Amino acid sequence: MLLGLTTALVATVCFGFGSVFQAGGAREAPHADRVRVGLLAALLRSWRFLLGTGLDIAGFALSVVALRTLPLFLVQAVTNASLAVTALAAARLLGARLHRADLLGIAAVVAGLTLLALGSGHAGRDHASAAFHWALLAATVLMLLLTFVLARRSGNAAAVGLGLLAGVGFGVTSLAVRVLDVSGPLDVFTDPAAYGLALGGLGGYLAYALALQRGTVTAVTAAGTVSETFGPALVGVVALGDTARSGYAWCALTGFVVAVGGTFVLSRFGEVESELVPSAPSAPSAPSPPSPPSGPDVTGPDVTPVARTAPPCKGDLPDKSDGETRTERQVP
Repeated sequence: MLLGLTTALVATVCFGFGSVFQAGGAREAPHADRVRVGLLAALLRSWRFLLGTGLDIAGFALSVVALRTLPLFLVQAVTNASLAVTALAAARLLGARLHRADLLGIAAVVAGLTLLALGSGHAGRDHASAAFHWALLAATVLMLLLTFVLARRSGNAAAVGLGLLAGVGFGVTSLAVRVLDVSGPLDVFTDPAAYGLALGGLGGYLAYALALQRGTVTAVTAAGTVSETFGPALVGVVALGDTARSGYAWCALTGFVVAVGGTFVLSRFGEVESELVPSAPSAPSAPSPPSPPSGPDVTGPDVTPVARTAPPCKGDLPDKSDGETRTERQVP
């Protein structure tokens, strides 16, 4: 259990910093109103997004060990506590400001994870029926379809929806890692859970990148916490047999609620300060000297102003050749 808990905590740090770097890369890319290859190409040209993705890959590799050895409710709560790491990293790297509520949220996450670790028991089964494997793949396909629909929308509601879909993709990935048949290469390639794992991870990253262009880092991450934490935790208890320590169910449940509640407190962590504070107004430039008057203009509702180089004098005749009222100087 110690090895699994250690890898889960290190994975949390990787996920937290990865979110911040991905946010910077996503905001550098052109705004996308739909899923296009150009968006992916722009993201791949951003070193920040690539660094964030690399940290996420490292975090996922570490979380595999935890997912195979710890209850899902413990692993999901620990890894989703990366929001606390995200808040601290955003304060340092993106110029955000941590307020008292944010610090209380971070403290709640730490306290909740401590209680959860004390009350967690052993992991349940690492295998499931064929129908369970196919259900994981079906959930991933549905998540991708909904992502294509929400990608055409903008605003906070679309950002929250895409964040929830990203959490579904990552949650399916966690469940697929738990039940994946790794007895042989052929078994892996014929397992629907393997394709659910791949599509869930890629689709989750795509939905997450689209959500970051429509909302704040913490708001999007907190929205994903709902589906990524509660869904797999419930499935792990009901379908896979994850349990708490004997007599410590209250401790595990309290720790889970407090840790997840801390992430919701952190979801109030506002915009990056550089985006909140308006730019200082520039100093007014000195007014240019007025140009000498050039005489009155002929103006009217439907008349184009015509500058005169000399005041009208006796002998000027109207010129209506172009439909406008002008005067034509008669040369004596």
